[in-house]
Amino acid sequence: MIKAVIFDLDGTLKEFNLDTEACRTKIIKLLTQQGFSRSLFSLNETAFDMLKKVKKSPITEEGKNQFTKIKDLVFSVVEEFELEAARTAKIFEDIPETLNALRDMKLKIALCTISSEKATKYILKRFHLEQFFDAVVTRESVFEVKPHPTHLEAALDALKVRSQEAVLVGDSVKDVECAVQLNVLAVGVTTGLSSLEELTCSGAHYIASSVTDIPILVEQLNRETVE
Repeated sequence: MIKAVIFDLDGTLKEFNLDTEACRTKIIKLLTQQGFSRSLFSLNETAFDMLKKVKKSPITEEGKNQFTKIKDLVFSVVEEFELEAARTAKIFEDIPETLNALRDMKLKIALCTISSEKATKYILKRFHLEQFFDAVVTRESVFEVKPHPTHLEAALDALKVRSQEAVLVGDSVKDVECAVQLNVLAVGVTTGLSSLEELTCSGAHYIASSVTDIPILVEQLNRETVE
């Protein structure tokens, strides 16, 4: 029986409009100023990927404090771009109605996002969505973010549900991989970063054109469980 639905944010509930290239360019410039070689990083890498390289570097391996300082600097840049994107972002059609339908079904709802707490709160407040979520797990809430299972585990714990009682809805391969590791039903939505083929190949149990399909899907799954 499905008791909870856990959503990704960017590309799932709202459009993904972050200026990724400009953000990564600024991060790389920051890291070179900190003494790292420019050739160590690529514009194809996320901030998290870059930080993994930073952590393994001789420059930071001497102490945890040095890495923490650099990580904070990197995420301050990311948050700057996230907030800028949040001010102009649009949520997808019928999101409040969909969340309200899930509420009417007595389901618990959570947000599991790699965005910062500040940017996430801004979006939820701007579109009046705060009241729908029983838990919000941002990158600051965990030591490792998606696709690491720790991120989703934190959401499950916050909702007090077991993995087999939850559905994770996300637009990227990382969302799906995270769910599969914990035996959580993964629903890939084709509104964001990853294609239908990528979501399917990564192990998505179901594919949806948007989150508006989720109430009907959960209703169907629970009906099959009863039968």
